[in-house]
This record gives sequence, structure tokens and C-alpha cells, in this order.
Amino acid sequence: MEPNSNFAENQLLLSSAQLQEQLDQQKALASVIVRIRESLDLETIFQTTATEVRLLLNADRVAVFQFDLEKDWEGEFVSENVAPGWTSALKVKVYDHCFGEQFASSYQQGRVQAVADIYNAGLSDCHAAILSKFQVKANLVVPLSRQKELWGLLCIHQCSEARNWKESEIEFIRQIADHLTVAIQQAKHLHEVQLQAAKLAQAAQRDQVIAQIVDKIRSPLDIETIFKTTTQEIRKLLQADRVAIFSFNADWSGNFVAESFAEGWTPLVGIQPTIFDTYLQQTQGGRYVDNETFTVNDIYQAGLTDCHVTLLEQFQAKAFATAPILQGDKLWGVIAAYQNVSPRQWQSYEVESLTKIGTQIGVALRHYKLLAHAQYQAEQQKTLTSVITRIRESLDLDTIFQTTVTEARKMLQADRVAVFRFDPQKDWEGEFISEDVVPECNSVIAEKIYDYCFGENFASLYAQGRVNAIADIYQAKFPGCYIQILEKFQVRANLVAPLLKKGELWGLLCIHQCTTFRHWQPSEIEFTSQIAEQLGVALKQDSYLKQVQMQVVQLAEATEREKAMERQELLAATIDKIRQSLDIKTIFRTTTQAVRELLEVERVAIYRFNADWSGKFVADSFKDGWKPVAQAQPMILKTFEGTDDDNELPRNETFVPIRQGEKLWGLLVAYQNSQPRYWKEEEINLLAQVAVQFGIAIQQAELLEQTKRQTSELTQALQELKQTQTRLIQGEKMAGLGQLLAGVAHEINNPVSFIFGNLIHLNEYTQELLNAVNLYRQNSSLLPSVQEQIDNHDLDFIIEDLPKTLDSMKVGTERICEIVLSLRNFSRTDEAELKAVDIHDGLDSTLLILGHRLKNNNERPAIEIVKEYTTLPLLECYPAQLNQVFMNLLSNSIDALEEKFQTIQQRYLKLSQRCPRIPLSIWISTQAVNNQIVIRIADNGLGIPEEVRSHIFDPFFTTKGPGKGTGLGLSISYQIVVEKHHGQIKCSSKPGEGTEFLIEIPSSN
Repeated sequence: MEPNSNFAENQLLLSSAQLQEQLDQQKALASVIVRIRESLDLETIFQTTATEVRLLLNADRVAVFQFDLEKDWEGEFVSENVAPGWTSALKVKVYDHCFGEQFASSYQQGRVQAVADIYNAGLSDCHAAILSKFQVKANLVVPLSRQKELWGLLCIHQCSEARNWKESEIEFIRQIADHLTVAIQQAKHLHEVQLQAAKLAQAAQRDQVIAQIVDKIRSPLDIETIFKTTTQEIRKLLQADRVAIFSFNADWSGNFVAESFAEGWTPLVGIQPTIFDTYLQQTQGGRYVDNETFTVNDIYQAGLTDCHVTLLEQFQAKAFATAPILQGDKLWGVIAAYQNVSPRQWQSYEVESLTKIGTQIGVALRHYKLLAHAQYQAEQQKTLTSVITRIRESLDLDTIFQTTVTEARKMLQADRVAVFRFDPQKDWEGEFISEDVVPECNSVIAEKIYDYCFGENFASLYAQGRVNAIADIYQAKFPGCYIQILEKFQVRANLVAPLLKKGELWGLLCIHQCTTFRHWQPSEIEFTSQIAEQLGVALKQDSYLKQVQMQVVQLAEATEREKAMERQELLAATIDKIRQSLDIKTIFRTTTQAVRELLEVERVAIYRFNADWSGKFVADSFKDGWKPVAQAQPMILKTFEGTDDDNELPRNETFVPIRQGEKLWGLLVAYQNSQPRYWKEEEINLLAQVAVQFGIAIQQAELLEQTKRQTSELTQALQELKQTQTRLIQGEKMAGLGQLLAGVAHEINNPVSFIFGNLIHLNEYTQELLNAVNLYRQNSSLLPSVQEQIDNHDLDFIIEDLPKTLDSMKVGTERICEIVLSLRNFSRTDEAELKAVDIHDGLDSTLLILGHRLKNNNERPAIEIVKEYTTLPLLECYPAQLNQVFMNLLSNSIDALEEKFQTIQQRYLKLSQRCPRIPLSIWISTQAVNNQIVIRIADNGLGIPEEVRSHIFDPFFTTKGPGKGTGLGLSISYQIVVEKHHGQIKCSSKPGEGTEFLIEIPSSN
């Protein structure tokens, strides 16, 4: 019975332990439930649960793992209780890429995973590696759900050893997880309630702020103040870095007109130029026209175009929210909030607030527009009334026009308002006769205009009273001729109303906008039409007035007509006499007499001013019985500066100024000495006309005298210039001849010196031979002594050297002949006229003369001459002059090569390097092409820069230093080739490569 007793005892002990374990589990479960009910803080609940469970199960770690719902099964441990000695897993990001495939669906169905040994449980390598990272050897995992969605995991880790998990432990953990799920759900509901409460509080605050902003918008403030206040308040409300108002132009470009921005950011208003958004221009306002908003949380992640991103970067924005501003049914602009520091998640209520403000701004703009329109109409009526009053008060058409254009320009705020009148005698030609214009634009007064396409395109329409309003002349499909006329007057937009006189087109009232295009409002068009109608009334009144005045004048002039005609005939004859004579004294004498007789006065005189405004009479015609005016008699100008009213008072004299151009030259004076006289206007006009002709005659006489002096001076200067040129050319020739003779002397000196040196030896040899021959003739017995004497002088050497000496003397003599012949061929002093010659002879003669300059010397190596001659016909030319051209060109080439050698050598000397061989070459080629003899002379010098090459044929132009040239060599060469031989000389050069001169001379063959 004892074994059974022991078995029963063991069973009792086991049951007691299980009961104790269950009791502890229930206590722990109750504690967790109490904590969940007592606390709404999820972190506290998790921490209490982990602590209680780890102590109860005697595990090494109990932790709560939460998934990040926005990422693919990635998460972290948010709470834990871990035994000493083991690593904490808190805040460690975990991503198990095989979790979704192996465990996600099971955990979502509520499955519990109990692993006694992770290394023997058949886990995937990636999952086992993650568990090993946290030192786990056995684990128990229960899912935590929220509204049927896997929220996280409750994990019990055994790190010290493997562990077989009991069913009671698994069930206990499942119950704990169920209650944690309840706690998670409660926390979510609490968060949502708190968030909703915060949103309600924020919405109430926003509504209050928006209401305040709306009150300010609706208050009677100017639109700029409304914009300023609104942007400030909405920026504070949204806590944005910038809030700005953007206004569209007619072409859907736009500008920032108001803004409020935080400290540290760059302003956009007045700084940013007009913005051209191609999308808005192409779509005519895009989504904003349909009253839609547009938000971007991150400009770099929103798929915007590169140009759009670049524009936003100029605004310093990283995120933005925009809402349209509608003025009635028309899109006026956009209100925009910008976040510049970082991207921003815009909330729907923030965009809604922006939309409400945009709507209220649109209402304010509409009210403002209506108020401005009403004020504008009132000002129009006031201006129109003023113009009508002026028309009725004044009978002077010029005054009426000037008043009208001034008032109309102020009213319309245009750049120019002008009256254009057609010339009735010409086909739609006319001019502007009155205007008021801003200082920035040109005046059009008195500008003659003829638009040959006006009759076809506009005449009939304007004759019917049509008003033409053009917002932009470049968009109106005008003919090119009309565009050119408008551009001449800087016009970009215009408003034109016809001026009708008795039903016919008399002219045009033109309103011009010069600085930019302009959309003319209906009220502005109506106002212009009314002004034009009133000016038509003024034209009709002026026509009636002129008819009356004409009738009066015709009656008044009837009695004076014959006398006036006679006076005009006499005046014409007088003027004709003035124009026929060039002698000023004769003009004065005959004219004063003719004017005195014409005016029937007692004296007519001409008075001339000196430089100090003293003066004297220079001509005088007087009636018999009167004495001449004294030559030094002073002139009193008491009436010269009088008003026109002085003519109605009787006085003894009248005078008019004589002007020589703009300068006051003197006075033409008429005297009635015997009695006072009323001078008539036509008499003064007659004197004035004669004075004008005097001024012209005086000016012509002075110009004639000045021309004579200038002609004499120019003749003398030309003569001196010719003499100077002759001296310079002669000097150039002498300089060239000096160089030539120096070279010839050098060349002749060598063979002459050679012959002279050999003459001594030849004399000795000859003397010895003569002595020997004489001795032989005198005594043949002396032959041995003669032979000895000859041996002493080395007869063999004399016999060998004497022919060589004679040959060298022959060579030297021939060389002298060649040089002399070359000098003769070069100078050809006996061939001054045209002669057919071989060009190659002239080139070779020139090269022979310049031979001393081509040889090597201490300063440079020899210059190589490369000849490429072809068979040429004889050329009829001036040989000596053509040789001079060759001499000038070859001398310049030699100078250029010497300069090249010195330049390169100096460069290497400065670098302390050995200078390489520098090739110095001149190429001479000839050919016959199309009846032209072509001669090319080229070198490989440093070349000629373009700015120098264009002047090388100019007289006196030289790039050489003082004393090295006069600048006439190439000029003379040009004259010889072009003027004397009717050919061409050209120069082509590449700096650093060389220069080539090309000569083309016509050939008769």
C-alpha cells in the first residue's frame, strides 16, 4: 500500500502546485486587469504587465512589440522587463523580411507561437538570426490586435536555456494578450476623443480668427490695407513662414501684390519680376478657374516639373497651399501659404481656412471695383461737363482742343491724348495739331502722317462714327504699314474716336498707351465717344464762325484788294532784285529806294549792329529835301520791344529786325518825319518780308565770301600737301637708293678686292717669267743659272697657280659685270616709258641687289629664297617702277624675318634654353591666269595683325621704329600697281605663320 500511498501523495503535491500556479496566474491576471481599468496610459499598462508576467513565469524577458502600420511588418519593442545580465531590446528597429510570408496571416487569426528551442524549431535563417540578436533561445509570442488588425506582439523570451512552454502558461499569456488588446482599443478611442476635442477647440479658435479677418476685410479700408492685414492674420493662424497674395495679368502672367513673412526670409513683393507660369498661361488659369485649391507637402516629392520646382525655390518654399481669389466669376488671383523651413503636411482645415479667406478677399475686391467704377464714372461726367462748358465758353478751336486733351488724359490716365486733323487736299494725309503727353513719351505735334492703307481699312468705319479700341497693336492683326506708324509714336494700345464735321471725317481723337498694353473699359470707350461728339459740335461752331468772319473779311478787303495786289507786285519785284544781285551794297541801295517808294514814306534806312551792340547806318534812301543819316548817329530802340498795341498809336518811325540765321544783324527802318503816321499791319508785314530777304542775302553774301576764303586756303593747302608728298616720296626713293647702293658697293667690293689681291702675285709671276726669258735670249750658256733661278722661285708652283689666278680674276670681272647689269636692269633709267619685259629678270635683279641682306651674318642665319617660276609672256609695263615694288615687298619680308629671328631668340634667352634652328624663307612664284600675270611673294615671318593689315597701304602708316621707315613704301607700291598698271595688290596674313603679297597685272597677250 505504500507505493500507492506515495503515488497519491505525489499526485496531491502536483495538484497543489498546479493550483498554486493557477492561483498566481489569476492574481497576475487580476492585477493586470485592475491596472488596465485604473490607468488610461498605455505605456504604464505595458510596463506593469511585462513586470508581473516576467516574475510570474520566471522568464528572462517580457516585451511588447509594435508594428509600424505604414511600413511592411517593420516595428520596434515599446516596453519590456528584462532580467539582469541580458541586453535590452527597447527602441530597436526590427524588420523580418520573411515575417509576412511565414507568420503574418497566422498571427492575424490569433495564433500563439510557442518555441522551446529556436535552433530545433525549423525556423527560417532570417527569423532565427533576429532572435539570436536578442539572445533568445526559447520564446512565446501572442498577437495583439486592434479592430481585427494586427497591432503588435506580446513576447516572452527565455535567454539562458531552452524551455518547454506549458499549456497553462500559453493560456495565461493568451488571456493577458486579450486584456492588453482591450487596453489598446481603449487607448485608441481615448486618443481619438482627445484628438476630436482638440480639433473642435482649434476649429472654434480658427472660426473666431477667420471671423475677425472677415470683419477687417469688410471694413471700409483701402485694398492695400486689406491685403496687408489679411496676410498678417492668416500667417499667424496657420503658423506659416509666408502668406502672399498673387494677382494675374491679362495674359495669365502675374505679380505678388501683398505678403507677410517671418523674419529671415527674402521679400517677394516688388523684388520678384513678373512671373510667367507656362501651365497657367496655357490652361487660362488651370484648376483655380474652377475654384479648386492646390496643396503640395514636399515640392521635391510631388512630381512637379523642373521649371515649377525652380520657381518655388526662388520663393524659398519647400511646401505650399493655395486657394483661388475670384472677383465675381472671374479669377483675379491666388492666396498662398508657404512653408520654407521644411516640408509640411497640410491639414484639410488649414486649406479650408485659406479658401474662406480667398473668398472674402474676392468679395472685397468686387466691392472695391464697384466703388472705384462709380467714382470713375462720376469723374468722367465731371470731366465731360467741364469740356462741354469750355467748348461753349470759347470760340477758339485751339484752346478747345488743348483743354480737351489735357482733361481727357488726366481722366483716362493715358500716356498721350492728341487731336489728329486730315488734310482735305490730300488722300488721308494729316498731322497732330494738339496733344497732352507724359514726359517719358515723344511729342507728336506737327508730325506729318500718310497711311496709304487707311482708306482701305478704316476710313469708312470711322466715317460711320465707329470708335476703335485696341488693347495691343501686336495682337490686332493690323497691316504692317499701320504698325510702323504706331511704333513711330511708341504706341502699344490705342483708343481712337472719329471727329466728324458736317457728316464728313475731319480728324481723329487719339488716346495712346505707350508703356504697355491696355484693355479699354466700356465706360472709357463711351467717355471718349462723348468727348469726340462734343468736339464735333465745336468744329461745327467753328465752321459757322469762320464763314461769318470770312464774309466780314471779304467785305473789308474788297476796297484794299487792288492796292494790296499792286503792293505785292512791287514787293515781288523788289525781292527779285535782291535775289538777282550778289553785291550786298547794290542790294541795299536798290531795295531801300524801292521800299521807300512802295510805302510812300520819306526815308528807309538799314542799321547794322556791332559786336558790342553799338552800330551805324549802312544804307539810306530819302526823299528830296532831306539830308543823309549821319554815319555815327546812335539808334534809339524805344519802340523795338513794344507790344502789338503800339501799332495803333501814331508815331514817326517803325522798324523790323534783320536776322542772319538766328543772329540779330540789324534793323530795317521806315521814317515819316514830317508828321505822325498810323502804321498798318500789312506795311509792317511788308517790311518784315523784305527784312527776311535781306537776312538771306546777307547770309548768302557771307557764305560766298567764306567759300572764297576757304577755296583759297584749300588751294594753298593742297599745293603745300603736294609739295610735302613729293619731298616724302623723293626721300623714300633716296633712302631706298642708299640701301641699294650700299648693297651694290658691298657686292662689287668683294670681286674687286679679290682681283686686286691677285694682281700682286700675277705681277711677280710675270716678272720672273720675263727675267728668265731675257736671260735665255742673251746667253744660252746661262741656261743652267736661269734654271737654278727659276727653281729658286718654284717654277712648278708658278706654272700651276698662274692659270688659277687668271681664272679668279675672270670670275671676279664677270661678277662685276653681272652686278652692273642687274643694277641697270633694276633701275632701267633708259626705260621710263611702257616696255615689254620679262618679269623674271626684274625679280632676279632685285634679288641680286639684295643679296648682301640675304646672306648669313652675326645676327641671324641666311634667308632661303625659293623660286617657283612658270613660263610667262613678256609684260608691257613700267619696268623701273615695277622693280621698285619688288624691292619694297622683298625688303619688308627680310625685315619681317629678321624681326621673327630676334623675337624667338630673345624668348629662349629669357627661358635660359638653347634656341632651336629657326627657318627663314621667302617664296616667289609667278603664273599667268586669265590674261593676268600673278606674282606672289610670301615669307614665314610673324605675320601682320588684322588691325594693322587693314592700314598697310595707307600713306605714312608704318609699324617700324623711328628712322626705319616713312610709311610710304607700300603706299607707293599700291599706286604703281593699281594706278599705273591698272592691276591689284593684296595682302593676306596669319599671325604667327607669315604674310603673302599677291600682285595681279593685266597682260595684253
